[in-house]
Amino acid sequence: MKQLKERIRQDGTAVGTEILKVDSFLNHQLDVVLLNEIGREFARRFSGEKVTKLLTIEASGIAVACMAAPWFGNVPVVFAKKTAPNTMTEEYYGAEVTSFTKGTVSVARIARKYLSAEDRVLILDDFMAHGEAAFGLVRLVEQAGGTVVGIGAVIEKQFQGGSSRLRQAGYWVESLAVVKRICDGIIEFA
Repeated sequence: MKQLKERIRQDGTAVGTEILKVDSFLNHQLDVVLLNEIGREFARRFSGEKVTKLLTIEASGIAVACMAAPWFGNVPVVFAKKTAPNTMTEEYYGAEVTSFTKGTVSVARIARKYLSAEDRVLILDDFMAHGEAAFGLVRLVEQAGGTVVGIGAVIEKQFQGGSSRLRQAGYWVESLAVVKRICDGIIEFA
């Protein structure tokens, strides 16, 4: 997506060789005009699928999924929680997820009433690195007996191999901006 790549070049910051900061428009402060276009692009790329739910993981994926929902006919957005709030008293699906950026392992949880065997789920997230979050979300959909129709990432760090692993496992992955490598502060797109 040309507009997204231009914004990354303009406002993104490379930290070392593995981290790309996009706080000013995607992860901390949100550019809702750009997010709307991101949502439209995901809908275009997955237009052949009957999506019944958009699934993401807290926190940065929520804005992406919410802005995409209208483009998919206002389907519900479900997000996995990384900690068990005391309000989650019902049974839930759970899967361990390793966070590359935080260096932590958590259990992603979704109350069972929000995913079912009838659901056709599109997984959306802000970043694709090693694919751990996506694989965790896939496991949650599988526990519910639902179908993963695809996985979308706003920004993919191709050099970390997540999308490759997901594709090898048979999943349809679409990334709107694919970073081939980060070197000497330069962000190189595939």
